[in-house]
Amino acid sequence: MTKRRNAVAAVIAAGALALTGFMSTSSAVAAGTQVGVILPDAASSARWETADRPFLTAAFKKAGVTVDIQNANGDKAKFATIADQMLAKGVKVLIMAGLDSPSTAAIQAKAAKAGVKTIDYDRLTLKGSASYYVSFDNVAVGVLQGQGIQACLKAAGKTKASIVYLNGSPTDNNATLFKQGYDSVLRPSITSKAYTLVDDQSVPDWDNAKGGVIFEQMLTKAGGKLDAVVSANEGLGLAAVAVLKKSKLNGKVCVSGQDATADGLAAILTGDLSNTVYKAVKQEAQGAADLAVALIKGTNAATLAKGKTNDGMRDVPSVLLVPVGITKANVKVVIADGFQTRAAVCKIATEAVCKKNGI
Repeated sequence: MTKRRNAVAAVIAAGALALTGFMSTSSAVAAGTQVGVILPDAASSARWETADRPFLTAAFKKAGVTVDIQNANGDKAKFATIADQMLAKGVKVLIMAGLDSPSTAAIQAKAAKAGVKTIDYDRLTLKGSASYYVSFDNVAVGVLQGQGIQACLKAAGKTKASIVYLNGSPTDNNATLFKQGYDSVLRPSITSKAYTLVDDQSVPDWDNAKGGVIFEQMLTKAGGKLDAVVSANEGLGLAAVAVLKKSKLNGKVCVSGQDATADGLAAILTGDLSNTVYKAVKQEAQGAADLAVALIKGTNAATLAKGKTNDGMRDVPSVLLVPVGITKANVKVVIADGFQTRAAVCKIATEAVCKKNGI
């Protein structure tokens, strides 16, 4: 019995020693991390975990630079805590897709005092202090959304249309830019009264569940008769589609999206979404990684950022990439680019739908 107890104790001790060794190794790696990346959430869009994380990881691995990528899961307090931990561990560059401008600007100010450079990733921090901004031309994203809705209505022979705006989070500057883009396309028709803007609402925190509730109220306000839903991303667009399905209106109403997720592309093929926007996240992740590596190695990062974006206080040197509008006709572009796989899209849309659309 004593031998058995001793054997168990030895196993426990060995396990504890192994665990201690593991923790020490992890701590050593964390302490030597050169770049910290904080993603905003995993709920508003699948892209943050399925695209941004792996592409950023691969880009830094190729450059031989250590990186710590964490997700704040929509919690501003958690976001700030993660940033504090990264700064305490001595990161040289902090890349952030912020939850809102005030909280992200506060982190940037703290980083600046510690001599740490910051990069706004995908989302611009208004009145912040980021050294660089890497994103897409977000007004152009909105323009593509508006043009897609316009083309869908025209194809349906609708010269008169009742539409709604289901905008992104009011605290995200990108949502403001998306709306600026699609409104610039659709406003002339609204002004001429060809289109009736039944409702125009923003969805707090890009919350898809709240988006569904808001859209249900919009549909009720429209008396159950709508021709188009200008939704700022696929999460909100698919939330609207779920509501439309209850009334058997899906496929009969033009609905926009953005992000080119597997679910979104499948919905394009089935006709539930009329159009979306593909943003090559791999290029965005590479752009941010290139800037961070240049800052760490002391090479001229400024040569990489040829654009400028005003944050309400100054012009931020920027890398601005070009988005692509997607309809049934060119879903295969996203698949050919390796952003989504045919298997993932067709599993959702069904093999029959994919073959029918030449996928």
